[in-house]
Amino acid sequence: MDIDPRRLRVLHEVARRGGVMRAAEALHLTASAVSQQLALLEREVGLSLIDRSQRRVALTPAGRVLAGYAERVEEELGEARRELIRFTERLAGPVSIAAFPTVIRHLLVPALGRLAERHPQITPRIQELYGPPALQELRLGGVDLALTEQDADKTVAVQQAIVSHPLYVDEYRIVAPPGWAEVPRGVADLAGVPWISGPPDQACGHALERLAALHGFTPRRAHMIQEFPPTLALVAAGHGVAIVPSLALLDVPDGEVVVTGITNVGARKLDVVTRLSRTRSGEPDPVQAVVIAALRDAAEELSGRLGARWNAP
Repeated sequence: MDIDPRRLRVLHEVARRGGVMRAAEALHLTASAVSQQLALLEREVGLSLIDRSQRRVALTPAGRVLAGYAERVEEELGEARRELIRFTERLAGPVSIAAFPTVIRHLLVPALGRLAERHPQITPRIQELYGPPALQELRLGGVDLALTEQDADKTVAVQQAIVSHPLYVDEYRIVAPPGWAEVPRGVADLAGVPWISGPPDQACGHALERLAALHGFTPRRAHMIQEFPPTLALVAAGHGVAIVPSLALLDVPDGEVVVTGITNVGARKLDVVTRLSRTRSGEPDPVQAVVIAALRDAAEELSGRLGARWNAP
């Protein structure tokens, strides 16, 4: 029997994403086109691969076996592409990156400028995605790299099939409204004030929990906000104090919020995460490596800017 490897890729996406609609989105096809490709593959192998008796698409035993081989074919093709890059003088091709707003603005955009100068044939594609969905998309192959944040004090469990590459340590600052008569000067002043807090599963939310536990107070969370611009807007309007990373303050005009002198608040770690290659012991492929190098160059320059702003060495 002859099996079209392009149809194997369709089966592979349906298997790992758990449905025709999600596979269609990943492959940039219509659901009808995916169903048609699956029907043609079934005709080629002479077996039913999809159990259509259930409301949710499921693979038959034969479908699961063939999907396993399809996954191996995809892995081998990916390794072949990575190895062939080594024989070319110029790196080229697409690279997809998942990231969140502050790193897109202050790290990724400058890094893309460097990348365009050094490797103009690499075509980056940015997707605003972060947290567990970004890591899931990375594992599924929907993106090639993901930029992640984690409170530096938090113990991180080892993640299977992915590798983290350290990028930047972003120090936290406690900011307060400029209109308050008494600006907090120490941790003892923070117990009774209202807080604009991040969710506990995000880096800044975890930082607040850690700070409160360390100093024995229960923060009064007046507002729960995920993104930094609305957090800073609420602080500027007098609604409370907040923990924010230094990167979030780069675009804030002087005087809009008060950056307190409270120290030892901690930091968040910014990492670049890639999938684990079966044959390269965790090293990124050449295209990913130059993207990471550009990001690290941008991070080094950013560190100098922040050091100058906060009078740090």
